Amino acid sequence: MQFFFHHLMPWPNVPKDNPYPQAWVTYPRSEHDPEIGAELYEDYLSQYEYAERLGFDGVCINEHHQTAYGNMPSPNIMAAALAVRTKRVKIAILGNAIPLRANPQRIAEEIAMLDLLSKGRIISGFVRGIGPEYHSFSMDPTQSRERFNEAHDLIIRAWTESGPFEFYGKHYKFRYVNPWPRTLQQPHPPIWIPSQGSVETIDWVAKKHYTYLQTYSSIDSVRRVFNQFKAATERYGYTASPHQMGWALPVHMAGTEEQAMAEAKEPMEYLFNDVFKMAPQVFFPPGYLTPESMSRVVANKKGLGTGYLSFEDLVVKGYVMVGTPETVRQRFAEYQKEIGFGNLLVMLQFGTLPHHLALRNIEMFAREVMPYLRPLCEAEQADPQYVHTYGTE
Repeated sequence: MQFFFHHLMPWPNVPKDNPYPQAWVTYPRSEHDPEIGAELYEDYLSQYEYAERLGFDGVCINEHHQTAYGNMPSPNIMAAALAVRTKRVKIAILGNAIPLRANPQRIAEEIAMLDLLSKGRIISGFVRGIGPEYHSFSMDPTQSRERFNEAHDLIIRAWTESGPFEFYGKHYKFRYVNPWPRTLQQPHPPIWIPSQGSVETIDWVAKKHYTYLQTYSSIDSVRRVFNQFKAATERYGYTASPHQMGWALPVHMAGTEEQAMAEAKEPMEYLFNDVFKMAPQVFFPPGYLTPESMSRVVANKKGLGTGYLSFEDLVVKGYVMVGTPETVRQRFAEYQKEIGFGNLLVMLQFGTLPHHLALRNIEMFAREVMPYLRPLCEAEQADPQYVHTYGTE
């Protein structure tokens, strides 16, 4: 199994008596203190460095806009910082929200630059961006999937075809596509697709042989979605390997169950209920999902973002993992055996969790969980048939 340290770089100072309805789109930027923000960036980047020193396989960054939930509006800038501050770990950009970009060629260029700067350590994630992003950029959510697919096709061609060539689609039209430089990884960096579990995305990822990531879901939803993904790969004539499946979730550990629960309660409730919460029409603007996907995603995400999830619900339903290192590794081992995922993306800093507890959490996971779980699915991940399959039709 591979282990990735995931991070949102959250703003931890939204007050409990916040008079604004949500921490997205309309939450006033005057609530951000740049002096504190600079210190937070330093703490968060040092957490990434610590994860590398302790043996994580990779680190993850992502993209969100106009929100206290996560302070990474440009994941590629953070990837550049990590390319310099780390030497070994893979840098998973989860991901660039390609439908929001006016010129996807810039993504092709920037990822190529990052792949060279990092000596081939980039994993290129692509996302559509969640609902609030379409409000932030005043973009039509009904065009989201069309723009995503077209931008993806342009980027892949830019990485793999000799230019210059013309690209004339519905949303993007370019007389010359000929980006310099080229990626170090050939034909291009691995592609990972985080998702909320829409039918169309599951099928598309399976068709492309990419890696599918499930985020912010109950354990029942994780089971259901990965079963759907495995069934989709069978329809395309192959069996999903563990390296094609990843699970991302917050994790917290301490010396006793009681201590872990006490430390995690407030930061996790802050994450799920204070900064992730938003109005339903903001989370899922009309036209963002098809009717079939809307029913499934809403069922998978019941209470998430648009309602209230107590800490107890988060733990019992498996949105988060909290306990001693022994109980955490036992649960993950059971779930891996049942579900078959090969990439575990753990958020070891979340919400308001202070820097010193995040560092302890990172160390506990690296020393007391990873060695026990790493041998799981080792044979499948070493199988050469699963290497360099990205982009296969």
